[in-house]
Amino acid sequence: MGNKIPSFLLTRSAPPVFKGRPEKVKWPFLEKGIHHVATLIKQGYAQWESSTRKGFFQGIDARIKVFFLFFFILVVSLKREISAEVAIGVFVFLLVWSSRLDLLRLYGKVFFLGFFFGFLVALPSALNAITPGEVILPLVKLSRSYHFWVYRIPADIGITRQGMEGVVMLTLRVMNSLSVSFLVLYSTPFHELIRALKILRAPDSFLLIVTLCYKYVFIFAKTVEELHLAKKARIVRPLRAAEAREWIVGRIAFIFRKTRLRCEEVFKAMLGRGFSDTLRFYGPTKITRRDWQTAIFLGAAGIAFLLL
Repeated sequence: MGNKIPSFLLTRSAPPVFKGRPEKVKWPFLEKGIHHVATLIKQGYAQWESSTRKGFFQGIDARIKVFFLFFFILVVSLKREISAEVAIGVFVFLLVWSSRLDLLRLYGKVFFLGFFFGFLVALPSALNAITPGEVILPLVKLSRSYHFWVYRIPADIGITRQGMEGVVMLTLRVMNSLSVSFLVLYSTPFHELIRALKILRAPDSFLLIVTLCYKYVFIFAKTVEELHLAKKARIVRPLRAAEAREWIVGRIAFIFRKTRLRCEEVFKAMLGRGFSDTLRFYGPTKITRRDWQTAIFLGAAGIAFLLL
């Protein structure tokens, strides 16, 4: 029998050559921001992985950690010396390191928030127009000084040493407070933290609001991320800025309606199951000798920082 396969199937052709560079779908800044905010919320609240590791702070009773949180934030707020704030920061860093937490992730958030809510907020107070003192960095030279009501703008405007010390002090306070808070949050399971607050007589309404917000923030963050991915999967050309703004406004309205409906459904479900305004927790753990020893150590360290 003869070969009946067509000749064009027997010849090997060269692969096609495509000229030009590949194009990517461009996303406006606001639209990408929604996806990043949803991811940030999930990462910020998802602390159960770090709270189950074997570390120094993970093995301490949650009540001790809550006392440590309140006490050290009070110590950070009372200290007025930069050296003392630096010493507290080093001490908290050692606690974070001994708890085997992710140093890069935790202190990345601490430095980011401390820079924006500590350094940038207090930076204008470093000028001699607000904080008089020794000018160490001249910035602007005016023809003469000006007076507005009780304020005086000097002819030579610059950064003073006293003002810069105040900026550094506030920044260190913010960073130390964040470090202590993140240390407790990332080393304590959420339900243990709520139980400790309940035992310490925190209001039930406050605990209920915190618990519901913690639970449903994951749901709505996931919803926002899925909306973004669904939109992205259907895009074959770059979005115009007007289209992106229209889509964002529509998604915000959708999330608002969904949140309100979900709150009503949750409230009706709670009432249908006989909910009262009292939270009950069962089986509180007993504070061990190791917990008392750790509490004494942390208390002594806090008092030492106060006397420093």
